Amino acid sequence: MKVTIIGAGNMGRAIGTRTVAGGHEVEIVDRDPADARALADELGESATALDPDAPFGGEVVVFALYYPGIKDAVRQYADRLAGKVVVDITNPVDTDTWDRLATPPGTSSAEEIAELVPEGTPVVKAFNTTFAPTVVQGEVAGHQLDVLIAGDDAAAKQKVSQLVSDGGLRPIDAGPLVRAQQLEHLGFLHISLQQPLGLGFASTMKLHS
Repeated sequence: MKVTIIGAGNMGRAIGTRTVAGGHEVEIVDRDPADARALADELGESATALDPDAPFGGEVVVFALYYPGIKDAVRQYADRLAGKVVVDITNPVDTDTWDRLATPPGTSSAEEIAELVPEGTPVVKAFNTTFAPTVVQGEVAGHQLDVLIAGDDAAAKQKVSQLVSDGGLRPIDAGPLVRAQQLEHLGFLHISLQQPLGLGFASTMKLHS
């Protein structure tokens, strides 16, 4: 499978690392082409840098961007998203206060993105409850990372689940896309615990049975 990752930052690097580790190809898109090339070089032979104006080759497109910039990027690239699976990983934290989510009550970043993509394009929420350093490592304290996934299209969720499991992580189906609201609140809670507990963004949320 080929995956297009938009954003060459920490989470773009982390998801790219797991994707390549799982035997898949990655193309990196960034507003700074030099950053895209640097990340592609770091990820190795299975990764390439893509010109921001070129068509996307990936069947899965991951927007590894902050909120609300992700919405601007989806609008910018909308004509290249038809027929793709779009993955939203963001936690829409209000960065002015850091004490709430910036999305209106009763919705989520993922649901907002679903309104912006071409009709019929499935949106999947994933990776928002994990931190970049832990995704790169694939585990925390010997525990495999859980990746909670929400979406309305079963085939799209299966593709994302395959990428997750091939990369050595455990995919967990959290239900329809509306569950992204709870996933984003969980992600926010996880972020808010980092400083008080001194976790250094090296923790994970883990489900045990």
